[in-house]
Amino acid sequence: MTHRAKFPRMETTLAYAETHFPQLMRRVKDGEEILLRDGVLAVAKIIPVPVLPATTRPKVGETTSAPVKWAPASFAALDEAGMNELGLL
Repeated sequence: MTHRAKFPRMETTLAYAETHFPQLMRRVKDGEEILLRDGVLAVAKIIPVPVLPATTRPKVGETTSAPVKWAPASFAALDEAGMNELGLL
């Protein structure tokens, strides 16, 4: 953390934030909170996000779930009545 940690919150206007956004983001990355005001009305607060633990993704092609068990009836040919029921005829 830098010296900004001594100052937990900065207040600024929306107009200032629009023109100085990169500088404000640096301050947030250093741990500072920024309160944005539209005149005297507080409208938003930018706060640092805590560091999340790294997650690992499966490798391409790696199986991550159990295989599906299909019933033989799932592959049975449809008769004319079944095709009519599905609107295929």
